[in-house]
Amino acid sequence: MRTPLAADTSPDIEARQIAAWRRMSPAEKAATVAALNRAAREMMVAGIRHRHPEAGEREVFLRAAIILLGPELAIAAYPDAAPYLCS
Repeated sequence: MRTPLAADTSPDIEARQIAAWRRMSPAEKAATVAALNRAAREMMVAGIRHRHPEAGEREVFLRAAIILLGPELAIAAYPDAAPYLCS
């Protein structure tokens, strides 16, 4: 027996979801993943803006880079991100 994907979903509903994924074409799966990725990034930016309402576009970009790349790589790529590491 396999491990459930989510603890809050009934086995019947989960089986239906898996069956739906199996029916999807590769293009449909790629579009779904792209949409979920876009939504996750939008939520990340919304969270940054919520925590730092005074932040301009560059600061939001740099804070997102720190989240996505990790502090070390973000600073290597964007040295001006350093002031945003602790806040």
